[in-house]
Amino acid sequence: MPSSSVRTFTDPDEYGAAVRQGTVSVTVTQNGSFNAKICRVDFHDLWMQRLSEDLSKISHVQGWGARAILVFRTRPGPPVMRGGTALPWGSLSRISAGKSYYQHSFGPTFFGGMSLPIEMMASISPAMVGKDLTPPRDDLTIQPPAEVMARLQRLHETAGHLAEDAPSVLAHPEAARGLEQALIEAMMQCLGDGKTHEDSAGLRQHAAIMRRFRRVIEEHLDDPLYIPQLCKETGTSVRTLNLCCQEHLRMGPKHYLLLRRMNLVRRALDESAPGQTTVTEAATRYGFWQFGRFSVEYKALFGEAPSATLARAA
Repeated sequence: MPSSSVRTFTDPDEYGAAVRQGTVSVTVTQNGSFNAKICRVDFHDLWMQRLSEDLSKISHVQGWGARAILVFRTRPGPPVMRGGTALPWGSLSRISAGKSYYQHSFGPTFFGGMSLPIEMMASISPAMVGKDLTPPRDDLTIQPPAEVMARLQRLHETAGHLAEDAPSVLAHPEAARGLEQALIEAMMQCLGDGKTHEDSAGLRQHAAIMRRFRRVIEEHLDDPLYIPQLCKETGTSVRTLNLCCQEHLRMGPKHYLLLRRMNLVRRALDESAPGQTTVTEAATRYGFWQFGRFSVEYKALFGEAPSATLARAA
């Protein structure tokens, strides 16, 4: 049965866990208080979501692999990089099934996503657009004709407005079916008529290095990491690692690891039971030793002092 929901978030980890595109981890890169919203609509076959975020961030996405996923921007705004490639306004990103990638936004950002079961995409695409639209091995950027993309944007926005203002309409099977079929038709037309831009061999090689980079991070999920260890475990020189991180994260690995350690401290404080830990213990655990400087940088990044995070958890 069709369903819809609208949720707001102030915790980046909770937001990442709620994004239904894969397993998503979020690292905030801009100072301030984080706010985000997810508007989700599940039709019979088609799933869609609309996401808004108010701060720059880096997301790592590990795709689930069972569905064919499209991502696009629902409003113009600051640059967005996906896997080292820009995602321009008016374009679609076709995500390779089950593949991992980094996405970096540079300010307030608004996204839309749509997905169909892979077998359904493969079965209906030859009849609808005359080509096989099974998810590609490598991510693709597609530039549909402006009027075709505008129709998809309007239908997607309409579904979002109904989820927020009139969810009973979406709960009606026949009304939902009509909108779902219109969205599928518009999506197929975008894919069928659009110009495809494939990532270069160099980008694919750098993406493989970043997948090793991510694997090392996951193997040390609760441990601080530093550059010498990271280069050793990824088998990559400092120069190459810097180049790949600048390409995919828009920052060097050292700065990214610092932000990661800040986020680990925040999670430790946020999840602690009363009397279980102190700010000093949590900061020390993740490699911080200049506590005055740490507190200033923590407050600038998260919009509150570390003691306030700990007090709220208690």
